[in-house]
Amino acid sequence: MELEIHGVDGKSTGKKAKLNDAVFGVEPNDHAIWLDVKQHLANRRQGTAQTLERSMISGSTKKLFRQKGTGGARRGSIKSPLLKGGPRVFGPEPRDYHFKLNKKVKDLARRSALTHKAKDGAISVLDGKGLDSAKTKTYAGMLKAFGVDGRKALVVLAAKNDNILLGTRNLQGARVVTASEVNTYDIMNANRLLITVDALAPLEATLTKQSQ
Repeated sequence: MELEIHGVDGKSTGKKAKLNDAVFGVEPNDHAIWLDVKQHLANRRQGTAQTLERSMISGSTKKLFRQKGTGGARRGSIKSPLLKGGPRVFGPEPRDYHFKLNKKVKDLARRSALTHKAKDGAISVLDGKGLDSAKTKTYAGMLKAFGVDGRKALVVLAAKNDNILLGTRNLQGARVVTASEVNTYDIMNANRLLITVDALAPLEATLTKQSQ
């Protein structure tokens, strides 16, 4: 697959970049994508939710009133969850939501996600020139040129660039990652992927190496 290379102004440079079919043209596995996204979101959960339990309340366990004849619920303790302000029955407790996922499955998920975006025409290749500016105006114009201003865009770089991070941090929906940081959730969550030419090689090398 070949894609035109664009500048930050959205105009074609007249050159083309060849995308590796082993990364951008595989048979998509939607279940692998689901598993990887599920793990990503699960690993982001804090798992600190907790409610008051019966054992956490200090109070007498003496029976409040006789068993029969009151016409009310037969609460045996002041710590009963039936009372207003009392504990919660089977409430949440702190837990770890993390779970392990095979590396080959994660790799397949990323390649499947990239293939979906390629088929949908949601991938654009940038020549990388003009991306050294730290001005938000530059990147706002770039997103507008590619029709994703105000929408979710994923910018993939070959290496970390502080100027780009500074210029895009105030743009809603824009996310900047390096080729080694790309994950399935970010790919599927973005309306468009903007990949620099020099980021293609490390991205493809990482994913093809893992798949062998």
